[in-house]
Amino acid sequence: MGAEILMANPVQRGIQFVKRQQRAFKANMARLLVSNFSISLTQQYQSIYITELGATPVELGFVMSLGGVASTLISIPIGWLADRYGIKKMLLAGFSIAIVGYAIFGLAFQWQTTALALVATTLAWQITRTVCPMICGATLASSERATGMQFCDTATAFPRFIAPIIGAYIITRFGGISVEGIRPLFWLGVAGLFIATLIILRFFVDPIRHEEKEPPQLLEGLRRVLDEGVMVKRWIAQSVLSVLPVFMSIYVPLYAREVKGASQYTLGLMDSAYWLLIFLLAIPTGLAADRIGKKKVINLLTAIYCVSLLLLVYAPSDAVLIASGLLSGCLWLTLVTQVSIWGDLIPMELFGSWSGLMGLFRGLANIFSPILGGLLWNSFGPEYVMYFLVATQVARVLILATIPSSVTGD
Repeated sequence: MGAEILMANPVQRGIQFVKRQQRAFKANMARLLVSNFSISLTQQYQSIYITELGATPVELGFVMSLGGVASTLISIPIGWLADRYGIKKMLLAGFSIAIVGYAIFGLAFQWQTTALALVATTLAWQITRTVCPMICGATLASSERATGMQFCDTATAFPRFIAPIIGAYIITRFGGISVEGIRPLFWLGVAGLFIATLIILRFFVDPIRHEEKEPPQLLEGLRRVLDEGVMVKRWIAQSVLSVLPVFMSIYVPLYAREVKGASQYTLGLMDSAYWLLIFLLAIPTGLAADRIGKKKVINLLTAIYCVSLLLLVYAPSDAVLIASGLLSGCLWLTLVTQVSIWGDLIPMELFGSWSGLMGLFRGLANIFSPILGGLLWNSFGPEYVMYFLVATQVARVLILATIPSSVTGD
């Protein structure tokens, strides 16, 4: 049904699609519009900000990994707490912590201070990443879940591809790529995250779950996920590989700046192009995944993402750097399509426990991957970070090939 909803007259059909969803889905889209703008203002410049404060690539990796430690420690309880006490409370907690993290970034005058900011923001995004799929899982029918999730990404992507350009303009007005040039972006982020928090507080209502069952106790839920889930260990392995590029993405703008000499506007356009691709292809990707199979779509998008990494390494001009940023948007599309499969792997009443378990392994990946990236950068050369990411995605596709299509709901 999701395909038919969005095939013709997409604006009108999209509005109809949103109208018939639960209030939780609508409010979540509203807060995403605001929070996506706030995050995208700083995302492309964060690693450069930390290095401008004096950190080396290896120290940058260690600082980023500290956030992974914090997120790993709370990953398992997040989904369970959301099942027990409600998604709204977890979202409010996540955004409150994010505001503190952005404020610390804005106040930082040495790179060591940013470790506290990264612990706070990584913890916050771990909370929101864990509970956001729970909203779609509880409110969208299985037959249109991939389409619905990609539609949400499309509708909320617009702020993401204008924010980096606005960020580049602000950096230019405050003196160019430097600590003082980038610092104002974090204070604008604080304001935006505060507005997103007010939206959650005022409009978000915990979703109504169809055929809702009492959520299990924490350890019981984890045991049941492993016992009742379908090929969950294999799925976890490929999922960990799939998120390594997310946690090593800090080295992409740093590579473009340090190796290719990209300006703040080129960096901004790379990130804008990334989200432009998502804006254009999210709904077609969801439709294709629901129609021809999620695995086939993931494999194709992963191949294109690998091409984007190679373009970054061999880019002879700013135009190719921007093209690399555009194609790298396929990574996000694969991750959203991947999450849409979750409902086919585990019973719905275990969704919170499953989300928490996945968060645990994401957190572990967040600990070691930034450090590994820094070591590869220093020991072999910056380009080997990109070569390593290509290798991980090839391995990910090979593991996914061993999971039958019947398991993934194709």
